[in-house]
Amino acid sequence: MSKLGDLGARLHRGEVGYDFVGNRKIWYAVSILITIAAIVGLAVRGLNMGIEFQGGAVFTTPKTSVSVSQAEEYATEASGHQAIVQKLGNDTLRIQISGVDTGKSDEIKQTLAEDLKMAPEKINADLVGPSWGDQIANKAWQGLGIFMVLVVIYLAIAFEWRMAVAAFVALVHDITITVGIYALVGFEVTPGTVIGLLTILGYSLYDTVVVFDSLKEQTKDITKQNRWTYSDIANRSINSTLVRSINTTVVALLPVAGLLFIGGGVLGAGMLNDISLSLFVGLAAGAYSSIFIATPLVADLKEREPQLKALKKRVLAKRAQAEHEVELAADGPLDDEPEDATPAVVGPRTQSGARSRGRGGKRR
Repeated sequence: MSKLGDLGARLHRGEVGYDFVGNRKIWYAVSILITIAAIVGLAVRGLNMGIEFQGGAVFTTPKTSVSVSQAEEYATEASGHQAIVQKLGNDTLRIQISGVDTGKSDEIKQTLAEDLKMAPEKINADLVGPSWGDQIANKAWQGLGIFMVLVVIYLAIAFEWRMAVAAFVALVHDITITVGIYALVGFEVTPGTVIGLLTILGYSLYDTVVVFDSLKEQTKDITKQNRWTYSDIANRSINSTLVRSINTTVVALLPVAGLLFIGGGVLGAGMLNDISLSLFVGLAAGAYSSIFIATPLVADLKEREPQLKALKKRVLAKRAQAEHEVELAADGPLDDEPEDATPAVVGPRTQSGARSRGRGGKRR
């Protein structure tokens, strides 16, 4: 068995483990700081919305030797708006300009043809109206909202409402961080980004549900014992599924990292960044939230119940008594008490008359 497999088996049996729930205040603080940074980045820089959401024009040129930077300069001068240019695999260019209507599009196309030294009819122009872009954005938000509501309802039925609340908080945490990273990096938000967001929410829920299922199974008769608190069992559930969560996350991140860093970074296929960044950040955030946010939050909510609060009090009292007894045993007997509790015999020992007689029964 490999070292990782041996560690997973020991974690599952409870032989080793890390106190995730006990250190939950640290994870809460870290998550709050990251979330605040994401919100600040979103408020200061905003999202770079694609033309699918705000309208505009996309021009596709035939094969050309013009560089991306030069094409961006030409397109910006021709339109008066910031242009995004991507070089495609066959040396063609994709020029995207937001906030352009139909009349302005024809002028831009004519100017680009002159600058790029090609016939205007060879440049393909696709227009996206602002109203259609608003409709797409509204549908995306509606889809996300319906997804969140259905998730909460399902978890409340399959588990309980406290687990549903914890999973919802973890999902909001993942979305906020992913959207904030998009704002800070400046990547374009496209329908592919929305698809990526919905996908990573599924991955995040998968890890969370695995831990919740283990926690539900181990806490069926928790109030009938005085050895473990709910937080103890929650911590054990995290540790028992930790290696599985790490393995699934790493396996999912490897191909996404290939799309993001090799496809989008090295090969220059910028369109891959739209979906790969949301997947990469979301998968990592989802694995973090399922371990450090969702389950500790469930433990906090559950231990507010009267029965589990009383159980925690009994368990802690029992542990304190056991620790006190161990300390007394370690200290040894007191100095003013003899180690042998048997009382000492003082003076000569008096024998009975029956024992002083001989076998014949006469006294000597």
